[in-house]
Amino acid sequence: MNSEISRWETATFAGGCFWCMVSPFDKLPGIIKVVSGYTGGHVENPTYEQVCSDTTGHYEAVQITYDPALISYEELLQMFWRQIDPTDAGGQFGDRGQSYAPAIFFHTPEQERLAIRSREELEQSGIFQKPIATLILPAKPFYPAEDYHQDYYKKNPVRYQYYRTASGRAKFVKEAWRDKKKQEELKQVLTPIQYEVTQNSGTERPFANEFWNHKEEGIYVDIVSNEPLFSSLDKFDSGCGWPSFTQPLASENVTEQLDLTHNMIRTEVRSKHADSHLGHVFEDGPGENGLRYCINSAALRFIPKDKLEEEGFGEYKSLFDKQKD
Repeated sequence: MNSEISRWETATFAGGCFWCMVSPFDKLPGIIKVVSGYTGGHVENPTYEQVCSDTTGHYEAVQITYDPALISYEELLQMFWRQIDPTDAGGQFGDRGQSYAPAIFFHTPEQERLAIRSREELEQSGIFQKPIATLILPAKPFYPAEDYHQDYYKKNPVRYQYYRTASGRAKFVKEAWRDKKKQEELKQVLTPIQYEVTQNSGTERPFANEFWNHKEEGIYVDIVSNEPLFSSLDKFDSGCGWPSFTQPLASENVTEQLDLTHNMIRTEVRSKHADSHLGHVFEDGPGENGLRYCINSAALRFIPKDKLEEEGFGEYKSLFDKQKD
């Protein structure tokens, strides 16, 4: 155990509100812990209120303990850039002031070298039109934030998602880091409505889409990635004009997130691997879980039960055989 600890290393990043900087790193392999806190200033053991007053010189930051045998500092840098607006030195998204500015705090000369190279590569990539304004600074004492700030995304998931969305961070990150080449390729293989729904979170017309009244037995997969999503065994007529299901066929292929568009509070449903917009889930379904997955036909491709083997989804054929019995 001691030999393991001895090889662990530390990375420190400031990217605006530290609530939003924990979750992305926390989910990576090789991460030991992520702590929210304050660094870069001249006041010892500052409070949240002091830091927010912009009088301490501190930044809101996260300090990451990681195993370099499992994840590299370069990979951490890549994740850092993808969580922020690196051109905004005046804060991040809805949070303004020096304490919310982005910065990389290096702990070793090697981290400094890699951080500078990473910033130069980002500048040359052309992803951002404005100059990269993120500072690279030597690490200073790091002071953990109050307990209620630690792992905020776990303790208050709804408030966290609301904040991340309402601040503008979620939308900016998604748009800024879109793979433009992939988007052009998708435009060539998807119909206009399929592209609008899956890539721009559009909605097709009710009662005028392919699967709203579809009753054939089989499964529905993502139109982009072919990942299995829903089964006809869980489909029901909800009267809404879109395909409706009581549950996903493969829950590991479906993600949910807060959607605040159109002045509503809803739960959006997306495919995990392709990140296609699928629809929304509501708590008015007829099943035991009380859920209704309201899904756009344009996000789906249907595979009949007698074609499952042929299409590479033979593992699901037994579901329909059981139904017959």
